[in-house]
Amino acid sequence: MKYIALRVRTAMLVHGYTAENQEIVEEFHDEPFLEKLIAIERIQSVTEKYLLVSSSHGRVMYWEYEGDLDSIAQRLNAAGLLIA
Repeated sequence: MKYIALRVRTAMLVHGYTAENQEIVEEFHDEPFLEKLIAIERIQSVTEKYLLVSSSHGRVMYWEYEGDLDSIAQRLNAAGLLIA
């Protein structure tokens, strides 16, 4: 299993959907950034501000990260994990 080290904090946790197909979202504010080793397989997408990662029980989480999209792309590319 491959990992990437990043400083992240939880921004949103998606618990599921309502009967009207609306996401049930728990938002987090002012959480501290923590250094994490994240399994590459958990990352579903990366935007300029958030990582979308899979979580337990079929949930997904949005983590805000320190840095920028370009630096993450460069690190993944250097490790042979990015197809451009």
